[in-house]
Amino acid sequence: MNPSMNVVCAVGFAFAATLLLALSVLLATGWRGKSGGLRPIAAVLVSALWAALNAWQCWSQSVPQLLGCALELLRDGAWILVLTSVAHGVLPTWLTRGAHAVWLGLLAATFALALGQSLGHVDTSIAVLQVPGGLAISLVMLVLLEQIFRNANAAGRQSFRFLAIGLGGVFAYDLFLYSQAQLMRGISEELWAARGWINALQVPLLAIAARRTPDWSLDVFVSRQVAVFTTAVTAVGIYLLLMALGGYYLQQAGGSWGVALNAIFFVGALMVLAMVVFSGAVRRRLRVFIAKHFYRNKFDYRVEWLRFVQTMTADGAADIRVQGLQAMAQVHECPGAVMYLRPPREQHYWPAAAWPMAVGELPRIQPVVYDHDLAQFMTRTQWVIDLAEHRQAPDFYQNMTMPAWLSEASTYRLIVPLLRHSDLVGFVLMMEPPPPFDPTYEDRDLLKILGNHVATIVAQHEADRQLAESRQFEAFHRLTAFMMHDLKNAAAQLRLIVSNAERHRHNPEFIDDAIGTVANTAERITGLIEQLRAGTEGVRASRCELVPSVRAAIERCASRQPAPTLTVAIPEHVLVACDADGLTSAIEHVIRNAQDASGAADAIDVSLTDHGTQVAVTVTDAGAGMNATFIRERLFRPFDSTKGSKGMGIGAYQVREFVRSIGGRVEVQSSPGSGTRFQLMLPVQGAHDY
Repeated sequence: MNPSMNVVCAVGFAFAATLLLALSVLLATGWRGKSGGLRPIAAVLVSALWAALNAWQCWSQSVPQLLGCALELLRDGAWILVLTSVAHGVLPTWLTRGAHAVWLGLLAATFALALGQSLGHVDTSIAVLQVPGGLAISLVMLVLLEQIFRNANAAGRQSFRFLAIGLGGVFAYDLFLYSQAQLMRGISEELWAARGWINALQVPLLAIAARRTPDWSLDVFVSRQVAVFTTAVTAVGIYLLLMALGGYYLQQAGGSWGVALNAIFFVGALMVLAMVVFSGAVRRRLRVFIAKHFYRNKFDYRVEWLRFVQTMTADGAADIRVQGLQAMAQVHECPGAVMYLRPPREQHYWPAAAWPMAVGELPRIQPVVYDHDLAQFMTRTQWVIDLAEHRQAPDFYQNMTMPAWLSEASTYRLIVPLLRHSDLVGFVLMMEPPPPFDPTYEDRDLLKILGNHVATIVAQHEADRQLAESRQFEAFHRLTAFMMHDLKNAAAQLRLIVSNAERHRHNPEFIDDAIGTVANTAERITGLIEQLRAGTEGVRASRCELVPSVRAAIERCASRQPAPTLTVAIPEHVLVACDADGLTSAIEHVIRNAQDASGAADAIDVSLTDHGTQVAVTVTDAGAGMNATFIRERLFRPFDSTKGSKGMGIGAYQVREFVRSIGGRVEVQSSPGSGTRFQLMLPVQGAHDY
């Protein structure tokens, strides 16, 4: 190393040592005795000693090689201890033990070589371990940082990111430094001189990390997906490194053919890597290997449950049953599944849905009788049936008889019962998953749980459908009841004409009134037929004048005693948002009820008053009246009548529902013997400008 480069190198490492020593003093001063804080203090202190030793080496070139290598490995081991403690022991056992094994093994090998040299038994220099050891340590540190950061929660990442950036930058540079040294068969003096300055850059980040995480502890977990990803990335990195070393060896040893051999080797190695990376079988075997050897449970149930919920609630799905099949099939990557359901009062389980194909595309698919051995066995045991296992050991399934078409079909592998309150509502046939597949109790339990959820969701969906149909029928029946009430009033008008015809048939005025009444009745019946045809409850989106509608209702009731009188205290052309016929019928119902409750000599007054944004139609009578209990519990109850067989008990209920439908309200004041005040509060929509 030339003198100027020695100065740059020494100053850089000395600067890093000074900053690290100051940081260690600050950390020691703020340490409150927690065991979690002792490890970073030790790591920073060892890093300061390592930087100081390298500064002295750059300046004097007199530091023993054993001391330099051993102190660098101690620095690396101290930071590995910090990271493994940060993860709270939730890192995979193999990763934690492997990380410690790497630096301890290198440290032991370094001392072993030094001892062998001192005894004269070994001629190999300690320097032979520096480059591969540096590569191994850098790779381990980056893997640990990646695992912890990717799996930290939001609060944890805020605290950990500065430590990750600081250490990640240092060891990423080390990986680059030693990779270059491996390829060039020697450490670059310029890159080594910059190493001290790179380490100095991490100190502010470490200080921020110490302030944000005083106990150096994060709530993290390592999911299977990240473990598989990290393992795959690590394996690919090692493969690429070996590929680079192999290509370099071929280029050096191949002579004139070295470049050609290197190109052939490079292309072939990349093709092999692509085949491995894109192989589904390799990914499945890797997941199985990691699950079997590094985790207690085969599945990450949090991930499986979230994926199940996401699939079941996906937008744009036309059939909840197909979504359920997809959610169950994706657990083991089954290529397809079929759902059998038993409709109410049916004797068979029928294929109701399939995924990803349609039911009509399935070959050799047949219904299953509800009392078949298969259905009875699943109802009794609630087991998930492995068809391959049943063929090999039928006694395990109590020698249950399988449907002939199903026992011969090699396409299907599993039968999952769909249970709801111990009732077998159906079952799912799942096709053979990709190998390797050997179902364990965890597979069966998970499928059974998902089957129960799918059964509940499908049953709820069916109940919602039946409820919607019931509501449609309920609306139709309510409309029919309203129509019968209106028809009863129309029939009463026609009967009145017939009863008076004997006495007044020769009276021209009677004939004119009769024709007008018949015309009005015909118009009302025609309107009712239109409502029935439209399937609505009679309120059309229109506007009508209030005063003419009230006068029309009074005219319809004028033939009975006591005849109502009208008092108008609002503008003549006030508009309300409703159908004129419906409004007239509602007011007519109120007036006729008042007539029914009053004597012939009593008075019935209909008044229209202004209440700002509303108008009040008030019908007041001096009849028998009602008590508060009757008004609260019976007046607006449909089909509850005080008129015996002559009444239907629907009039007051119909009036209230009509007024509510246009945004108004009904108020009733009454007491026994004091009459009744029936008020309709209707929202005003404006007035015609005449």
